[in-house]
Amino acid sequence: MVGVFRRSLSFPNKVPNRPTQKKPHLSHHIRSISLPSRSHPLISHIKDDINHLTNTIPQPLTSSSTLSHALTTLKDIHDTLQHILHLPHTQQSLRSHPLLVENLLEDFLRFADVYGIFQSSIFALKEELSSLQMSIRKRDHSRVILYRKAKHKMAKQMLNLVSRIRCGTTIASYARTVSFADAELVGVIRDVIAVTVSVSVALFNAIALSFASRKMTWPQIVLKLSTKEKRSVKKEGIEELLQQEGDFGMESMRNLKKKGIEEVRSVLKTMADFENCICGIETVSQKIYRGLINSRVALLNTLSQ
Repeated sequence: MVGVFRRSLSFPNKVPNRPTQKKPHLSHHIRSISLPSRSHPLISHIKDDINHLTNTIPQPLTSSSTLSHALTTLKDIHDTLQHILHLPHTQQSLRSHPLLVENLLEDFLRFADVYGIFQSSIFALKEELSSLQMSIRKRDHSRVILYRKAKHKMAKQMLNLVSRIRCGTTIASYARTVSFADAELVGVIRDVIAVTVSVSVALFNAIALSFASRKMTWPQIVLKLSTKEKRSVKKEGIEELLQQEGDFGMESMRNLKKKGIEEVRSVLKTMADFENCICGIETVSQKIYRGLINSRVALLNTLSQ
């Protein structure tokens, strides 16, 4: 009996020409960190505000509306700077430059001191103005001379503040030594300091020119201003202050007892408008003062953490 063998075919376990199936791609979660880089909205925002303030605000400031707009924009710039200083990467960058932070602390302390003196000067002038209003209601001109002295004293204080706020800073030299990653941050802080000085000088000069004594000649006033502003500054201060002060000047204060009720009311109304203009400047400058203090606190927190 002959055995029958069936032919069998063997197949390889793997087909050579069959493409191997790729392993599914595993997605990795990358942690996002907010960095103050060129793409960061805070950096872009503060740069836009600085450029707007530098390019569109006229020098000198000759109207209360323009002055208020400049101060409000400066206040917004410092608000944005505070947010930038609270970013983790900002604190890390500044922590690696302790000497820079120390100099920034000195700069912001000087700014805060200057605006603190400015607030005190405004308050003293308002006190004299209030006393003058009471004196006019009684048809008494005894407070007129005291008010004029207070006004001229404030004008001199403003010129001193101009010199004080201009004290040189060292941040420009640091901007050339920091790394590329930190250069933009340092550059933004440098620009904030520069625009703060520029707007503050314009504010103090405008007040000084508005309240300057008539005994002080124009060349004497110009000599007290910086040489950089001799070409641009005009023989005028803030229009509203000059106009309203002229309306209740020495001529209006003479012979108060002989003036009618309507004349006295007109003088008092003009003085009230004058006071409102001063209060508007005071309110915005107070916000800048608080912003300077808060920025300095943020810098202190950088060193303490």
